[in-house]
Amino acid sequence: MENIKRSFVAIGALLTLALAPTGLQAVEPIHHDLEVVLQPSKHRLTAKDLVTIPPEYLPEVRFFLHKGLRPTSPNPAVQITREMGMSGGAPLASFKATLPPGQNTLVLEYGGNIHHPLETYGKEQARGFKQSRGLISSEGVYLAGSSLWYPRFAKGLITFTLQVKLPQKWDAVSQGERTLHVRRGGVTSVRWKSPEPQEEIFIVAAPFVEYATSGGRVGSMVFLRSPDEELANTYLEATARYLAMYERLIGPYPYKKFALVENFWETGFGMPSFTLLGPKIIRFPFILHSSYPHEILHNWWGNGVFPDYAEGNWAEGLTAYLSDHLLKEMQGNGVSYRQEALQKYLDYVVRGRDFPLTQFRSRHSSSSEAVGYGKSLMFFHMLRQDLGNKTYVQALRDFYEKNKFQLASFGDLQRSFEKVSGKDLKIFFDQWLTRVGGPELKVSGVEAWPGRDGYVLRGLLEQVQPQAGYLLAVPVAVTMQGHVDAYQTVITMEEKRQEINLTVPAKPLRIDIDPEFDLFRLLARSEIPPALTQAFGAKKMLILLPSSADKELLLGYRQLARSLSQSGPDEVEVKLDDEVDLLPSDRAVTLLGWENKFLDHIRLALSQYNLSISDDEVQLGGEKLERDNHSVVLTARQPRNKDVSLTWIAVDPPKAFPGLGRKLPHYHKYSYLGFHGTEPTNIAKGRWPVLESPMTAYVTVQGGTILEVERGKLVSRQPLVTLPRLSGKAG
Repeated sequence: MENIKRSFVAIGALLTLALAPTGLQAVEPIHHDLEVVLQPSKHRLTAKDLVTIPPEYLPEVRFFLHKGLRPTSPNPAVQITREMGMSGGAPLASFKATLPPGQNTLVLEYGGNIHHPLETYGKEQARGFKQSRGLISSEGVYLAGSSLWYPRFAKGLITFTLQVKLPQKWDAVSQGERTLHVRRGGVTSVRWKSPEPQEEIFIVAAPFVEYATSGGRVGSMVFLRSPDEELANTYLEATARYLAMYERLIGPYPYKKFALVENFWETGFGMPSFTLLGPKIIRFPFILHSSYPHEILHNWWGNGVFPDYAEGNWAEGLTAYLSDHLLKEMQGNGVSYRQEALQKYLDYVVRGRDFPLTQFRSRHSSSSEAVGYGKSLMFFHMLRQDLGNKTYVQALRDFYEKNKFQLASFGDLQRSFEKVSGKDLKIFFDQWLTRVGGPELKVSGVEAWPGRDGYVLRGLLEQVQPQAGYLLAVPVAVTMQGHVDAYQTVITMEEKRQEINLTVPAKPLRIDIDPEFDLFRLLARSEIPPALTQAFGAKKMLILLPSSADKELLLGYRQLARSLSQSGPDEVEVKLDDEVDLLPSDRAVTLLGWENKFLDHIRLALSQYNLSISDDEVQLGGEKLERDNHSVVLTARQPRNKDVSLTWIAVDPPKAFPGLGRKLPHYHKYSYLGFHGTEPTNIAKGRWPVLESPMTAYVTVQGGTILEVERGKLVSRQPLVTLPRLSGKAG
């Protein structure tokens, strides 16, 4: 899911370079009073815009508009000249309007067709999506700032009223509050008002069925493309709960409504005061507890406080941390979520793909997501661990209150956190925001002996990355003989080498470094299980087809190989298995088919797990996946090089190939998968256990023996906020 303003950055960059004024924050918003008529079947829009322009732009004002709309002014004293068109496929032209002395309003009239077909943005298998620069069609209408359907004057913020006329069975949704909604004489008239400053104006239209709650300060609305009262009520109830939770955490919701709007293609976009989700997405039950609260929260971060992209997009990471991560934390799964985020960084952000957080603008690949969402949310998590829940929440509330409906940067975040905490956070912000990569930890030389007040535990903690050291607060847990609870503390590392010198109340049996993945760091391979992320993030991949498979199967595996080639690896080579004598160890290898001659390599690589592969079935612990009518995916690491993946994919029946190729990228965090039938339907998924982490050191006891014991119980953590339960039904 993504805040839609991050899309089609190229057009935004053109606008920024050509029109950005100085002293942006001090510039009064431009105000638009728009009257729009939509003719979806003709792909046509006609509009009249009364623009109130601040003095900083006068007397000559420049604006961009879609190149097919041809603006004029009914005022003969206003001169409009077309200055240039834009190359590179951008559908815009630049205009100059000269106003008479003393006049600060400009009336523009224009019309034309906007119909840009859907196109892929980023790799589909790297969580890419389809987008349109603007689309007016009989299926629906999608117009954003990047569509240039209204005059865009500068990088500054805007306010607006928008009245839309369209066919009677249709409806239109935009930001802000709806102040008019009339169906009469074959026409629907709807007006939206946004006195809140905005970055752009949206129109989304279709023959919607509307559901809404009544009363209260904030209205909840659902716009579906077909009647479904049960689904609508589920979303209305969820909206109320999440709005209440985030108001308690951050502060008052900044708009008069929040609406779920069903799109006519699969999207996950967050706009101010509404979200535009695809027809399949809104019917996935897990969306209510993951992506949906993410989009609601964007109305505080991204659509309530606007990120200053010149200094880095902080909004995606903070939103991911306070929605996706927070909800997992409430369910007791925060540790695994952080582990998976760190694994994505390790697997996707290989050499040449990294960049500092201050350079993150938007997600366009798995590697950019791993930095801009994953590393960023870990930054906000470490800040919370350092300051504690109470101070952290107070600082978030201060940041929101001071910057609502303004551009804000990481520097503004730093100022709020320093003000509330009373701490100097310059080193913390600098090292995590401006540097690439991260620390790599190693523990060694751990030993213990009886002391005066218990036991003395000593060892060496090192940062072994080639780059300069980080200032770290490293969580440590010590498991002790006869104690259920572990002894927990934090070791401050100011240098790359730090002696561990602890006194614990009982005999220590093991020490765990960062046991709950609280630090952003480069994980060791043995800390995490093999997963599809390692294959999709590979620089090079060799795919081996089963030469002995029948013609239909081999054709299907070739089709699957093409899908895998678009999954993220930079370079992919496809061969038959009889063309290779020895598996290379310098690249990821994917074996296809039960008939693959290298199948024994998967058996060997996975021999340490509770797994068996026979000629006609796979047994995963207590689960059995028969060869007939099942598809299986197993991931491992190559025995000769743990840094590269070894994957096996076997498919049955052949009709399952297209569906499996589409679905696999959405299961990228898993170690193994099982599917049934032609759809195919997922029936098994999981991650291999971590068997031997280098962040765990066992303490030698008398006689030189080492007892490998389970880690002691860690202290339960309090979530930042709880999800309120609401009584009553939405109507």
